Amino acid sequence: MIIDVHAHWGPWFFAMNVADVSDNVQVMERYGIDLQIVSATEAVIYDPRTGNRRLADVLTRTDRLLGYLAINPRDLAAAEDDIAELLPTGRFVGAKIHTDYTDSPVGSPQMRDALTLLDELDLPVLVHTWDRAVLELAQLCAELPRLRAIAGHMGGTDSHWAVEATRVCPRLYLEPSCSHAPAGRFRQVAEQVDPHRLLFGTDSTLIDPAVALGAVAAARLPTDVVERVMWRNAAELFALPTP
Repeated sequence: MIIDVHAHWGPWFFAMNVADVSDNVQVMERYGIDLQIVSATEAVIYDPRTGNRRLADVLTRTDRLLGYLAINPRDLAAAEDDIAELLPTGRFVGAKIHTDYTDSPVGSPQMRDALTLLDELDLPVLVHTWDRAVLELAQLCAELPRLRAIAGHMGGTDSHWAVEATRVCPRLYLEPSCSHAPAGRFRQVAEQVDPHRLLFGTDSTLIDPAVALGAVAAARLPTDVVERVMWRNAAELFALPTP
């Protein structure tokens, strides 16, 4: 079984032949991915209100996708409205915050307010992290009593920051998707981090899942660790049915 915890639905702002849920399913079938947890591209890049609602409609038409509610930390009133309206559908299992597109660095007051809201709701959150931002996310996670945060891209190419971050907060998770894939990056992290803290993410449909799948395969991890990475940890984090 494979659960992809970092994926997207919808067209991008540059030329790509990705527009419909069938594109997601086609990619999933190609690589044996059973379930994707997705945010709407429109919600992440342009407008959470419309994007989250378009995704809500899509999620009623497939059992292969679950959703993240995209949140803009600079408009928490809208985020609270989206959560109140869409979370009860049962098709959304977490939140997504892209720090660059919302111009809300992890260390900003707006970001702290957004994570405090998600902490109060006990709602897992996937946060875009790069370089030392993964350490800042870990510190905020440690300061909030219940927050469960996924460091998207596990901090980018400088994997040693990700290793340090997991030592700061036991509720911080890492996923390996990355537009740059230095050799041995995931193996170096997996050798130093509690295997319960590792998830599988691809950044599909922006990045082909072959990149993340290749990184995990090249790490040559023990079978029980691979199982945890590929689906078991995600099933536990998001309270999903297990096979």
